[in-house]
Amino acid sequence: MKQFSKFAGTVVALLSMASAAQQGRISREGGNWTQQSSGTLSAARNLRVKVDFGTVRVQGGAQQDINYVFRNIAYTSSEEKARRQLDAYKVSTYVRGETAYIVAEVQGSRASRCSGEFVVNVPRQMESVKIETDGGNVLVDGIAGRLEAETGGGSIKVDDIGGSVSAETGGDYIDVGTVGGDVNLQTGGGRISIRSVKGKINASTGGGDMVIYSGSQGAVLEAGGGNIQVKQCIGKLRVSTGGGNIDLGDIAGPAEIETGGGSIRLASAKGPVRAETGAGRIELNGVPSARAESGAGGIVARFIPAGERADSMLETSAGDITVYIASGVAVTVRASIELSNGHRIQSDFPELRVTTEGDWPGTGSATAEGSLNGGGPLLKVRTTAGDIRILRAP
Repeated sequence: MKQFSKFAGTVVALLSMASAAQQGRISREGGNWTQQSSGTLSAARNLRVKVDFGTVRVQGGAQQDINYVFRNIAYTSSEEKARRQLDAYKVSTYVRGETAYIVAEVQGSRASRCSGEFVVNVPRQMESVKIETDGGNVLVDGIAGRLEAETGGGSIKVDDIGGSVSAETGGDYIDVGTVGGDVNLQTGGGRISIRSVKGKINASTGGGDMVIYSGSQGAVLEAGGGNIQVKQCIGKLRVSTGGGNIDLGDIAGPAEIETGGGSIRLASAKGPVRAETGAGRIELNGVPSARAESGAGGIVARFIPAGERADSMLETSAGDITVYIASGVAVTVRASIELSNGHRIQSDFPELRVTTEGDWPGTGSATAEGSLNGGGPLLKVRTTAGDIRILRAP
């Protein structure tokens, strides 16, 4: 009997909290009707917000309790219809163990012409926040712990998150400010923007662009067809897009770069680079070694002595290849033009022996071989129809 009484008391308490969450006057706003309710939950380490629709905004601060405000709008001029629609969206709040819950569910389909917004203020030291909405935006900032956010079709914007972030939307943009842990992002077709992440980055978009300003432990980036830009990344970087351009800044590690048909540009890398495009131009600046291939575009590569050295290969079916070699780079060169009709190999280095075969300058081939600075890793350069220039780096 004591256990039953305790259970009944808990149920009554939960129901009273759910009822309190529904309190709020209905007022006219333009041609629509609005209802606003608010409440407070006792301190908890974790927060779970699950709503059928509506924007969810969670803000960390100095307070100890969790308080929220819910504003719901019914898009109808009839007060009677508005009351039915607003009453159909039931909000319940409760604390179970170390977790606080805010749950909003539609009873039937009467709330289909409504939109809502939850503003939740929480202690900054929350260990975790998890948000799910079927059709609204998600905004979170000032949380010391980890964050999970999911929306069926709205945007996601987060900033000042101490732990890891996992965010997914069916088709809008994702904007990430500063994050202290790993980041895992996915959108069906929107833009992804990341300012600063101390952990690893894993991000994908079905068709939008992607901009990464700073990553501290490597990144894996994938776009269905948009452009990808990375300003700075420490660690291994893997980037791929179905057809957009790729523009990379300073990469303190190896890089794997692939696009179905766009151009590739890299400012510098401290590890080996692999770059591939179906038809665009490739420009690799300040790399220790590289394997680059274009189906129908020119290639420019600047090799430096610093970083992790390995064999290199530059190849294109139709386009010129220009290689800049810095002072002190020890390398063994093998270059060739398969169809040298009007094309040639130019070299600043007397150590390279240039030879031609066939009816030059008609059909035939041209090759250049030799060792620079005593020789080292192999550098193969090949184009089917284009010029090859092997030059001293300025």
